[in-house]
Amino acid sequence: MGRLVHFEIHVSDMERAKKFYGEVFGWRFEDWSDYAGMPYFGAVTGDASEHGIDGALMQRKGTPPEPGQPMNGFSCTMNVEDYDSTEAKILEFGGQVALPKYALPGMAWQGYYLDTEGNIIGIHQPDENAK
Repeated sequence: MGRLVHFEIHVSDMERAKKFYGEVFGWRFEDWSDYAGMPYFGAVTGDASEHGIDGALMQRKGTPPEPGQPMNGFSCTMNVEDYDSTEAKILEFGGQVALPKYALPGMAWQGYYLDTEGNIIGIHQPDENAK
């Protein structure tokens, strides 16, 4: 089985991206640049005892996605406790709405955003009362 074990987010401005993901989601970063041979920061996304995966921010090697361009790759979705306060942080730290909050009836609230690097990310708040 091909279980997802690591993710990489391509970024143009490493410091800006670290600030965005650190402030919005509370991620911590470890410099793995020497190991990778390029600007590469491991993203610790939560406590090892919690369900989830860690990943990395890596230096983008080309042009960022064009605004309005269809998805070209994977989208990462983060589980959040409070959708509305997370959305407010995303917007405060330079993100933009890509697809506004909507209900997955009986399951959760979901929505998609552009990060500061032009990548699409999702947020997901479980709520069996969503409708």
